[in-house]
Amino acid sequence: MKNILVGQSGGPTAVINSSLYGVIKQGFLYRDEHIEHVYGMVNGIEGFIRGDYLDMEKEFSTETLEQLKTTPAAYLGSCRYKLPDSLDDIVYSKLFARLNQMNIGYVLYIGGNDSMDTVSKLSRYGSRINSPIRFIGVPKTIDNDLTLTDHTPGFGSAAKYVASTVREIAIDASIYNTKSVTIVEIMGRHAGWLTGASALARQFEGDNPVLIYLPETDFDENTFIKQIEKAFETKKNLVVCVSEGIHDSDQKFICEYGNSIGTDNFGHKMLAGCGKYLENLLRSKLGIKVRSVELNVTQRSCTAQISMTDLNEAIEAGSYAVISALHGHTGEMVAFRRISESPYKVVCTLQNVDDICNQEKTVPIQWISENHADVTEEFITYTRPLIQGNVTVPVKDGLPAFVYRK
Repeated sequence: MKNILVGQSGGPTAVINSSLYGVIKQGFLYRDEHIEHVYGMVNGIEGFIRGDYLDMEKEFSTETLEQLKTTPAAYLGSCRYKLPDSLDDIVYSKLFARLNQMNIGYVLYIGGNDSMDTVSKLSRYGSRINSPIRFIGVPKTIDNDLTLTDHTPGFGSAAKYVASTVREIAIDASIYNTKSVTIVEIMGRHAGWLTGASALARQFEGDNPVLIYLPETDFDENTFIKQIEKAFETKKNLVVCVSEGIHDSDQKFICEYGNSIGTDNFGHKMLAGCGKYLENLLRSKLGIKVRSVELNVTQRSCTAQISMTDLNEAIEAGSYAVISALHGHTGEMVAFRRISESPYKVVCTLQNVDDICNQEKTVPIQWISENHADVTEEFITYTRPLIQGNVTVPVKDGLPAFVYRK
């Protein structure tokens, strides 16, 4: 019998713990048959290198394990640690020595693009030394930018939150009989899936948000101002949604015009502030009432808007990863294949993680309007099934009951 080791990495989602639940639950089903223990890395691969891990059987009761499904953030803790590109680095021999010492047979890593890079490197090193350990990636990201999968767990709930919040903002913005613009800044570096989901907020033709800007196309300030002026011809209160990663034709992020930005361990620029920059731009150019709202981490931590579809698929992804590893698969990521649009239905498959890591799936250009300020009906048709269904979050003393790491 072997042990399972599971970790979480990168930015969390409202359902990343649902995938962890799927791994733990499925792993427990195989106890006394194939699996002896299910261990969890504390703070991902970085924490495991330090020797930090937990025994999941000792960590959860039956009640708290069920509550895990609706607990936001990453229960095990996360990291943004980049494994060395050279497989000759000593960190790999140390890692595998620890894995062997713990009798680990299966490593499951829940995360996005950079996490799949970790799975790729570990599986390639394992292959080099003929290790029997199996490595499987479990997808998650609100950005929905992983390739070779119809969508990723986490996106549906974040999209539901964005659409619901933008609808609320639009109602609030409409109460005064004066010209106003509310700019909503939404996460999305190079892929505008989440910002595009704001279109679901509309209840009728011409409803807010009137303009939606994604990073898949170049953003021009002069065109933006003209489109605002045009929209004012038929509507006084405008809501405009923008991706944090919108850029000009020189590929300079719009937020860089307002402030300097740093980079993370993977070399990604840490974006924020394009909404505030555009707020100041419109105020100075048009002299109107403008405010900006940055949704920030609430997009990935709100449990009040979890999509039941998203939660169930996240659990299924974790369960499928365990089954796949036990059947001998390695160096692969669980993926979704949509087999029916109406009724909506997906199945789990496996894809080579080497073809996924360090790649990004962006919104197809044909799903963006010709004026680059909206999404098409094809985008709506793709996204709407992912936000369906409501989840009842356990409550104690009037507030959500979440589980915390001991």
